[in-house]
Amino acid sequence: MKKLTILSTLFIFLYLSAFSQDPEFEYYKRKEMKTLLGRNNAGGGYGAFTLGYTAIDDKHAVLFGGRFGWIASHSVGIGIGATGFINEFHYEPTLDREVFLAGGYGGLYIEPILLPRSPIHLSFPILLGAGGISYVSKESDINNNLIEDSEAFLMVEPGAELELNMTRFFRFAVGATYRIPTAFNVGLSGSPSASAESLKGLSYMVTFKFGKF
Repeated sequence: MKKLTILSTLFIFLYLSAFSQDPEFEYYKRKEMKTLLGRNNAGGGYGAFTLGYTAIDDKHAVLFGGRFGWIASHSVGIGIGATGFINEFHYEPTLDREVFLAGGYGGLYIEPILLPRSPIHLSFPILLGAGGISYVSKESDINNNLIEDSEAFLMVEPGAELELNMTRFFRFAVGATYRIPTAFNVGLSGSPSASAESLKGLSYMVTFKFGKF
């Protein structure tokens, strides 16, 4: 038994000595950032732009936006973000013309990142801010848009993203967010109006990030 214990201890020692020379072990010691197309050991900040789809007032809508942030310890992004939106044109009989909703919101962006050194990982961004929405009519004869009514609101938008470290300076993410605005009502008297429930809901986004991570 004593000889077995000595041999086992010697084997473990030799194994750990060999493993410590392995490049992967050295990699984790240095805590480098893994990417799909390389490695990165830097941190810093980034800029990003986003594109997405959602439904606003039960109509198809597109989203577009951007973020600028600083990353603390590779694990938490803090910065500002903004998103614009517009839903599809639809005919409104009471106005005898096409109408649509357009607007945007922005504010503080906080983004916890889970396992950021893995080439594929999760992040959980949340936006806290404010915005505005306009009820717009389109005069087809003269191709002119008229803002019929506008309202402001506060916004909370949590989300989740699957993020890929493509290179040292580029990340790609797909995910979803959920918009939670404060109460508003936008529209004209005698015509259908849009409320916070019209804007509340899921968005599906793709995000392109560029910077030092």
